[in-house]
Amino acid sequence: MLVDSDTRIAGYYSLSSARIDIGEMPADLARKFPKYSEGIPATLIGRLAVDAAYLGKGWGKRLLMNALQTAHKTAGQVASAFVIVRAIDDEAFKFYARYGFIAMPSDPRRLFLPMSTIAKLVQSRG
Repeated sequence: MLVDSDTRIAGYYSLSSARIDIGEMPADLARKFPKYSEGIPATLIGRLAVDAAYLGKGWGKRLLMNALQTAHKTAGQVASAFVIVRAIDDEAFKFYARYGFIAMPSDPRRLFLPMSTIAKLVQSRG
């Protein structure tokens, strides 16, 4: 959660464990993973939101980067291969796409980012 100087909540996100069904992924990527009947473990960003008063000030990027860093840091403990999100509208889709999220062929509003890509993002940010 991001709180500004007067304790107003500027934005927040939530993370939880999730799974991606192998059939939801692009075929070239799906071939790289075992075909677990339960799906491939992932981390879900269930909500990521910024108060309208704080839009356009970089809060969304900060929240996303913090969520990705947390997901990356805990991936070994919770066995997460991806971070997944659901874009609620076209603006959200464009936001996530800027950071490399890929639309799932089975549901274009559901996007994923491999943990290997997240590792590079996290390392480049120091």
